[in-house]
Amino acid sequence: MSAEEPQEQEDDEDLRYFVRIGQTDLDGTKSVERSLTEMNGIGRRTARLIAEEAGVDRTATFGRLDDDVIDAVVEVVENYANEVPDWLNNRQSDFYTGETTHEIGNDLQLTRQHDINRMKMIDSYKGVRHKRGQKVRGQRTKSTGRTEGTIGVNVEEIREEQAEGGEEGEGE
Repeated sequence: MSAEEPQEQEDDEDLRYFVRIGQTDLDGTKSVERSLTEMNGIGRRTARLIAEEAGVDRTATFGRLDDDVIDAVVEVVENYANEVPDWLNNRQSDFYTGETTHEIGNDLQLTRQHDINRMKMIDSYKGVRHKRGQKVRGQRTKSTGRTEGTIGVNVEEIREEQAEGGEEGEGE
């Protein structure tokens, strides 16, 4: 057992537990593909394409890669919109600029919030639904999405009211 312990310590020295891309800390103990999916705007398919484009084994542990390789991955993530076809980007023909981009991290959340605020301001159908806190994309609302505590009929409360009403009727 003592022979294995020094090797584990050496491996731990080479391992970077956090890899920073943009404003996001990624887990260095996971594979490249798995840790990239922790970023907002990057899913499994996108992570696989990024690893392929950077020339990295997608199953390799992200924290054990050399700094040059990690820099290559960061560069591919930042230039992802230029490397793939337009239909694979998550922001096609932006409302204000008309450009096609791929938003990641906090930029994605900010852009989404701006879009929702714009819909609310112009009182579009989706904006009104957002204002009211209702379902936006045509889902069923008759039986789901209820925010109040009352669901269905409270049988016990009705029985109590009938019992109270019955006692009052007998006293008169």
